[in-house]
Amino acid sequence: MGKGDEEYGDWEELVGAALLGTDRRRGGGPAGSPEALLDAAAVHTVRRRAGLRPAGAGPRPEPAPRDPRPAPPAAARQRLAQLLAGRTGAGSGGRRGAAPDLTELLPQWLAAAGRHGYRSPAALVPALLDAARARTDLRPQALALAGARGLWLARLNPDWRFALRGGAGGAGELPDVTDLAGVERLWQEGLFAERVALLGAVRAHDAAAATRLLATTWATERAEDRLMFLDSLRVGLSEGDEPFLEAALGDRSRNVRATAAELLSALPGSALAGRMAERALACVGPEGVNPPAECDAGMLRDGVVRNPPAGRGERAWWLGQLVEAAPLSCWRERFGGLGPAEIVALPVAEGEVWREELHAAWCRAAVRQRDARWSRALLGAASAPPAAGPGTASLAERAKLLETLPDGERADWVAQFIRAHGLSEAFQLLGVCVVPWAGALGRAVVDSLDCAREAGSYPWSFSGVMGLAERCLDPAEAGRLEILTAAAEEPADSASGAAAYWSEAFQRLVATLRLREAMLSELAPA
Repeated sequence: MGKGDEEYGDWEELVGAALLGTDRRRGGGPAGSPEALLDAAAVHTVRRRAGLRPAGAGPRPEPAPRDPRPAPPAAARQRLAQLLAGRTGAGSGGRRGAAPDLTELLPQWLAAAGRHGYRSPAALVPALLDAARARTDLRPQALALAGARGLWLARLNPDWRFALRGGAGGAGELPDVTDLAGVERLWQEGLFAERVALLGAVRAHDAAAATRLLATTWATERAEDRLMFLDSLRVGLSEGDEPFLEAALGDRSRNVRATAAELLSALPGSALAGRMAERALACVGPEGVNPPAECDAGMLRDGVVRNPPAGRGERAWWLGQLVEAAPLSCWRERFGGLGPAEIVALPVAEGEVWREELHAAWCRAAVRQRDARWSRALLGAASAPPAAGPGTASLAERAKLLETLPDGERADWVAQFIRAHGLSEAFQLLGVCVVPWAGALGRAVVDSLDCAREAGSYPWSFSGVMGLAERCLDPAEAGRLEILTAAAEEPADSASGAAAYWSEAFQRLVATLRLREAMLSELAPA
């Protein structure tokens, strides 16, 4: 028994001395040294552990289900382990340094592995679940890669329980959709993630069968589950879903009713879309804008929210909801056969306020109905000043409109925008462009970064765009960027240290592009 063990009688006294300090022991005993306290704590800890009685062995878990998908090639498995253990390369003074940020490449690795149909290496499933727990943006792809083994492990560790409600990604093997008994059994008894995946599989095979299956338990599902099941119907939404969605307009949950109304308004031929068109056409026409005077029971049932947010007038709020839910096709006849661009260009007699409300609602309708013609009209020319856009000056709203355009047209529009207005205004627009950025878009980004460097611009304001470029530029652009990695002479009017920062940033960009190229090559099947 050591000296510290003699001074402190039990565990409670040790804790008290640690909290109060060795010179203020409870009971007025003699002061002890911190070293004696630590010695005593070590001895008591060993005693407490040694005195534990062994617990009875629990039942052995069932073996994990087999995952028939192939494992990635050996080099790709090693790369995944590196990415899961990776940390951001950071230099001194908060600078990121020239090393690639491995954590930001993990989503691309997971996406590429999913496209190749790989499963996670068994030894890396725990690390994959830990990564998905820490980053919700990784969960769908990480759980898909982990597959049935990921779900099996998640049942054994409370820290991974999120995976059991993580959507379709980690659902594992499903019964054949033609096995009616197996489908019914899993639907009645399965975990939420398994049921979501099953609903998606049945829907892909037979959309009507999916809504029939959902209807069998709809009344007994929790409100949050009804909402997520309803949200899953966005994929493959069609006129055949209308009866189910129309019935959901009477749901007891306001969120479920609102989602059902939104989905119905995305079907231009639905009865709800027709009702909304009748209301909207009564409010808007060549003669001007006359918002609704009240929000009646029919409007409420069709998803119109009565109370506006702070700062919005009631009538403007109701008008916007009617217009965004009306089929865009109804406006051509109302405006004498004019097309979207001509309608958007018309003046609004009641003034700028109603024009902004009307155009903002048309923007939301174009996004909801995926109407590229209206999106083009509301976006206008990429070279025009953002504030002068025909539809909206909001870059966030413009990004949503761009998503309705074909990939190539979207990239060309953003490239023109960058050349006219620079990168600082284009960050949100770049986020909706298909990766990798190639062709005109890739050249516009590289040229704009080079111009900012040569102008001695404040370099830290471009850190967000530079990080996005690391993840999204075509790796083939690395060759064009090599020349920019050398430290240039610092212009007299530039920020202190700007030249070194730009050099370091371009070094990291080139290194990241090279790493992405190697990463994708490793994932390619032999």
